[in-house]
Amino acid sequence: MQPIIIVLIILVVLVFIALVKTIQVIPQASAAIVERFGRYTRTLNAGLNIVVPFIDSIRNRIDLREQVVPFPPQPVITQDNLVVNIDTVIYYQVTDARAATYEVASYIQAIEQLTVTTLRNIIGGMDLERTLTSREEINAALRGVLDEATGKWGIRVNRVELKAIEPPTSIQDSMEKQMRADRDKRAAILQAEGVRQSEILRAEGEKQSSILRAEGDAKAAALRAEGEAQAIRTVFESIHAGDADQKLLAYQYLQMLPKIAEGDANKLWIVPSEIGDALKGLSGAMGNFGPMGGGSSGFNPADNGKGAPAADKGTERREQPPID
Repeated sequence: MQPIIIVLIILVVLVFIALVKTIQVIPQASAAIVERFGRYTRTLNAGLNIVVPFIDSIRNRIDLREQVVPFPPQPVITQDNLVVNIDTVIYYQVTDARAATYEVASYIQAIEQLTVTTLRNIIGGMDLERTLTSREEINAALRGVLDEATGKWGIRVNRVELKAIEPPTSIQDSMEKQMRADRDKRAAILQAEGVRQSEILRAEGEKQSSILRAEGDAKAAALRAEGEAQAIRTVFESIHAGDADQKLLAYQYLQMLPKIAEGDANKLWIVPSEIGDALKGLSGAMGNFGPMGGGSSGFNPADNGKGAPAADKGTERREQPPID
């Protein structure tokens, strides 16, 4: 009985192994290459797949998702004979699992070498300044060459990025000094522009202030002139309304003479022609009220106002036509 049990156990184990080899579960976004006696038979897609045990075998399982592969820095010589180190990153995706398995031994290594060769060809036609400022152009050129070369391998290059471009140390020092000089230049320009704008604003403010001050002075002068005119008009209207005689006018004139004589610049007096007659009447009135009762008070009307108090030595008396 023991040999039969052993045989049954062996058969159960073989059946289990056969079932395991027969049923193949492929994850999503993956593919598997099946070979029968070493020859390609078919490609298993995602899901449950049945293969012939001990006859069919899984050669390779390939991830169909987009892959990101960074490559180490590569020394590249520019057109002006400067060595720069460039880091690259490749974004690729396997589109044909059969071609990726049989058309190239190692597509990762093949992509890396192709990237280095293409990068040296592209950078070799550019100087350092253009290399540092033309990343988009270099990325596009790399992607075009890689996509064309890797198409037959069943691989599509989606994107190529340059992580870093490192020029020589001496060039980095020179670039840093140049950037510092450019920053200092921009700072000086901005400072000068700020001073210029400040001066312009200050000049504009002084201009506006002068204009406002002049307008204020003009308005004040106009108001003063208007006030004086109004005062003269009021006095004139009051005199005419009161029907003042020549005696009152002569008396007012005598009161104003000290004010007219004030200052060294008042050398010319305007004396109306009627002032003589007014002074005669005023002298007569003063004589009537004098201590002698009709005698003269020292003021001669015949002098036609010559006895009036003088202001300064150089004062001139000039008669004015009669006031209407």
